[in-house]
Amino acid sequence: MSDTLAVKMRREFSNFKFNPGNMAILLFLSLFTFIQIYPLIYLFLFSLKSNNEIFLGNVMGLPETWLWKNYSRVLANSDLPLYLLNSIIVTSATILLVILLGSSAAYAIQRMRWKLSKATLVIFLLGIMVPYHAALLPLFVILRNLKILDSYAALIIPYVAFGLPAAIFIFTGFFKSVPYELEESACLDGCSIYKTFYYIILPMVKPAIATIAIFTYRSAWNELMFAVSFISKKAFKTIPIGLMSLNGRFVTDWGAIGAALFMASLPSLLIYLFLSQRVQDSVRAGAVKG
Repeated sequence: MSDTLAVKMRREFSNFKFNPGNMAILLFLSLFTFIQIYPLIYLFLFSLKSNNEIFLGNVMGLPETWLWKNYSRVLANSDLPLYLLNSIIVTSATILLVILLGSSAAYAIQRMRWKLSKATLVIFLLGIMVPYHAALLPLFVILRNLKILDSYAALIIPYVAFGLPAAIFIFTGFFKSVPYELEESACLDGCSIYKTFYYIILPMVKPAIATIAIFTYRSAWNELMFAVSFISKKAFKTIPIGLMSLNGRFVTDWGAIGAALFMASLPSLLIYLFLSQRVQDSVRAGAVKG
């Protein structure tokens, strides 16, 4: 685990044998990787072009003139920085609450002995089957009666509610693999149940935390239906609404719109690069348990 990524890559490459079978696999994986990352490359090149290049045939190639000013123009002439900040606030709060509440509920369900624990888990898991669209109108009425429309809470509360069922499901699966002897030793050493949970149990399920963080981030960062329905004030609008508004402001400047789209996609790429190893660990751990 202490080896760097470069050391791991050199080690894997040194063990690679150049035979027809391995070369075919390598070519297939290289092609698959290119297909996956090409849309991002295309979007980046698109964001550096003028309308003349886009509409006169140079859509797929490199820009004739690299228009970096598209980025500065969209940042200076739109409210994109505000929308990015709002999305960061809403998404960060959602991730923290889903991990905190989901891990606490899963710990109580899986590790503590009490009646109706299994029934409680089933009730939580039923939330996975509730579609967003079915809850839109009831949620709007509830949030309106609570007078929290046009606020961060109007988005954070529904996002957390819809993220908890999957988080509890993942956490309960990982908590099953944690030995009970760890809790018994901590209890003998004088740890309270809260210290045992936060300092002993949670560090054992870091792959699960990373997986839940990525899934929650994706659903909260890209969500549009609730954002459009519950938010009307510009001060609380998130990045999906902001990207929609650019179509009216930069109706002929597609390069600026491409720059905004590329900037909105960068956080997703960075988060995956930092947490991808944890997600792979969680997949391998789940396969071993299965």
